[in-house]
Amino acid sequence: MLLTPDQEAIRDAVREFAQAELWPHAAQWDREHRFPKEAHQGLAALGAYGICVPEEHGGAGLDYLTLALVLEEIAAGDGGTSTAISVTNCPVNAILMRYGNAQQKKQWLEPLAQGQMLGAFCLTEPQAGSDASSLRTTARKDAEGGYVIDGTKQFITSGKNGQVAIVIAMTDKAAGKKGMSAFLVPTDASGYTVARLEDKLGQHSSDTALINFDNCRIPAENLIGQEGEGYKIALGALEGGRIGIAAQSVGMARSAFEFAVNYAKERTAFGGPIFEQQAVGFRLADCATQIEAARQLIWHAAALRDAGRPCLKEAAMAKLFASEMAERIYRDVRVCQIYEGTSDIQKLLIQRALA
Repeated sequence: MLLTPDQEAIRDAVREFAQAELWPHAAQWDREHRFPKEAHQGLAALGAYGICVPEEHGGAGLDYLTLALVLEEIAAGDGGTSTAISVTNCPVNAILMRYGNAQQKKQWLEPLAQGQMLGAFCLTEPQAGSDASSLRTTARKDAEGGYVIDGTKQFITSGKNGQVAIVIAMTDKAAGKKGMSAFLVPTDASGYTVARLEDKLGQHSSDTALINFDNCRIPAENLIGQEGEGYKIALGALEGGRIGIAAQSVGMARSAFEFAVNYAKERTAFGGPIFEQQAVGFRLADCATQIEAARQLIWHAAALRDAGRPCLKEAAMAKLFASEMAERIYRDVRVCQIYEGTSDIQKLLIQRALA
């Protein structure tokens, strides 16, 4: 698949920003568990918060393929920053674009698309993840006609640093999936509490939170769509979200791969760069192939979504392959730093002994 000149220009602009403003600081942000506001402001100025949002609502009016390009570049600079921006773009913005009314788009979508707000998506619970129909968080009508939300949501990206969350809750437990509804909840609402920040392996520049909703009251106009549409709303948004997560995986894998290539060219052993050793060179070649294969899966899924065609399978394939590939890349490129003590060097010694 070929990119248009405009897509290449956008990719290059974001890459330049990421390599200059994200990559040099990413390790420090991670050590300090710091949310980099200045970096987010710079990315907002580039339009990264509202890639697919129409211009009349404050966005860039572009497509999912461009979103994938942008997220790959941001992730190559800092994974945590890309995760926060990915969630805001999709599912949060995507849900408001499709199901939000005019007032919700004006109040919430426009500032989200312009980077004035960060969004969170509250679906997963301690007892409900992939089986969304088993949600326990409830939303009941109050005497004033609004809603009262009670329950707990887990592993919520930007649950602390975000300003608004889309919350999926049960309005009719007896109806199962058809009893789920979607709501806009400001994170400063009474009853919205960050109970815990998860202690993660990485991506510490983006928070992942456990959120408690305790008698959390919101007005009736914060219902997205109609009651009972929550499952449909969540499922559709996750399709696009998987494309974003897959693109991030490629960006992070590419960053590790590029570091490994540079290291292999600089590190010398046995009279030359270890890059020239077949054991290293072949592994790097495999890594490059896996990264490109993942990228093409992502671009295909994004192109299908942009064409308005179903891409549930393709988005899932892209997310599966890219995320597992990124973990493999991390393991494989480690050989470039510990080369002389690995199994590869033992094989080399055995080979020479057989000569």
